[in-house]
Amino acid sequence: MNDEDPDIAERKMQFLFALRSKGITDARVLTAMEKIDRGPFIRGYFSGRAYEDMPLPIACGQTISQPSVVALMTQALKLNARHKVLEVGTGSGYQAAILSLLVRRVYTVDRHKRLVQDASAIFRALDLTNITALTADGSFGLPDQAPFDRILVTAAAEDPPGPLLAQLKIGGIMVVPVGQSDTVQRLIRVTRHETGFDYDELRPVRFVPLVEGLGRDTA
Repeated sequence: MNDEDPDIAERKMQFLFALRSKGITDARVLTAMEKIDRGPFIRGYFSGRAYEDMPLPIACGQTISQPSVVALMTQALKLNARHKVLEVGTGSGYQAAILSLLVRRVYTVDRHKRLVQDASAIFRALDLTNITALTADGSFGLPDQAPFDRILVTAAAEDPPGPLLAQLKIGGIMVVPVGQSDTVQRLIRVTRHETGFDYDELRPVRFVPLVEGLGRDTA
């Protein structure tokens, strides 16, 4: 028996339709977006807007990205079940949860200890055992776990960070928002080759800036 609120069920259906209408065609990504409920990742005043395609505020002055952007970034990574992925910017944990259904292992880092703790609690509740969440300065990546098949950055940098490029496998892909201005940011896909990097511009976006150092809640 399904005890889900009919209104919630209807909003979820509209949510998935909206993703398809915005160019999300990868069946595995759509399935993961359907399985991972965005609701638990949004708390307090904005919880009733979890199924709207919009970014929402979360703790520590951060945001949870709008679902269509989460889906687009995930699709752009061209994931398979063998991949090891680094996410820079855990935030609510929603993006890492989506990734966890599509790859072998997810490492996610955030400069805010509170966000890592809150996200880890949700991962445990959802029994997502292939995610390792750490409090760290993500601009330096995770050298101890490198190289990575894929890297996803959920905060905007002036340029793709050198330490992250260095931790990408040959043939690997990184998706990163580039541009410090709120009004001029572009989502970039970087592919590493034996002889260098290729850069593809995907679309305009708006993300919080990538900040070096740990958050004050970690001190």
